Amino acid sequence: MAISKIIVFFIFVSSLFVSSSSQNCSNYTFRDNKTYAACETLPVLNSFLHWNYYESNHSVDIAYRHTSLTASNWAAWSLNPSGGAMIGAQCLVAFRNTSGLMSAYTSPITSYRTRLEEGPLSFEVPRVAAEFDGDQITIYATIKLPNGTTAFTHVWQHGVLFGDTPGMHPSGDNLNSIGIVDFASGITLDNNARPTTTVAARLSRKNRMKFVHGVLNVVSWGILVPIGAMLARYLRIFEIANPMWFYLHVACQLSGYVVGVAGWATGIKLGSESPGIVHTTHRNIGITIFALATLQVLSLKFRPKPNHKYRSYWNYYHKSIGYSVIVLSAVNIFQGFDILDSEKKWKKAYIGVIIFLGAVCVVLEAITQFIVFKRKEQSADNPKVANGINELDNV
Repeated sequence: MAISKIIVFFIFVSSLFVSSSSQNCSNYTFRDNKTYAACETLPVLNSFLHWNYYESNHSVDIAYRHTSLTASNWAAWSLNPSGGAMIGAQCLVAFRNTSGLMSAYTSPITSYRTRLEEGPLSFEVPRVAAEFDGDQITIYATIKLPNGTTAFTHVWQHGVLFGDTPGMHPSGDNLNSIGIVDFASGITLDNNARPTTTVAARLSRKNRMKFVHGVLNVVSWGILVPIGAMLARYLRIFEIANPMWFYLHVACQLSGYVVGVAGWATGIKLGSESPGIVHTTHRNIGITIFALATLQVLSLKFRPKPNHKYRSYWNYYHKSIGYSVIVLSAVNIFQGFDILDSEKKWKKAYIGVIIFLGAVCVVLEAITQFIVFKRKEQSADNPKVANGINELDNV
């Protein structure tokens, strides 16, 4: 008898939770009596997503509800076709402005410093509207989904307004407001769940490509190319290293170029598969590095002989382009770390590599200058030694 009472009690309690969840999602009544075939109570931030998917034109009508807000809050819901979190998110933003009217618009996120400025998304949004009722902001939109899939990473957020400008969102649960939604199947998963096979495969492939892109570019432009420059500057001063330093220099630089082109190509591929994500600075620096490095490789064909009257001009060109590539590469590698939002240990590891190479350069530069100074002392009566002093100018 006691056991039956306990069972009845748990059934009663369970029914309360089911009723509450149902009322929050599937039984919710919208003002215009609009109905949605699918809905989900999102795991954090008191939010709910309703939608109708139309297979005929690969579009979806969504209603995103965010509760427990005030008139001084903004709310946003987004899809991220790239599979990432914040960067690349294609947002629908809504808030009540200082005139008392609702503002609803689209905003693509390309930087962590975004203020959710209005702008076009990577896919078509024929309709976006919003309402504020009580403590709830509801965003309505029609979205023409990107071709090829119905499953996407989605992110939802809220924050405080400063006038009519959205401010930064809080931490806590706001850092966990990410999940997977498949509009066709109706499946949604939070950030800690195992994605569907299709989504998992897509995200895994893209993450692998990002990793490969980063490794190739760090190894090539960030390590091989600087080492190649060091070989040319510091080995040729030693007679025993001639002409081996030249072949080592060329081998290192050509290897760096080949690996770097592979890294550049993976970046181009990532860009083509990530509509709406444009890292302008990173992309432009990458294109510049590729162009300068290609000119550097091609210039070997036109390298004058050491005693040619134009050799000094070629040397100046060669060094200027080479050092420019090294500096730009270091800048762009750190840009890449910020874009990938990778663990701090990778950035620290590369900083360690730079410090190590810099320390080696300081030591070798001191040795080189000492050797040059000694040779200058002996050069007055020995023209052959004097010619050796100029080795640093003949790459």
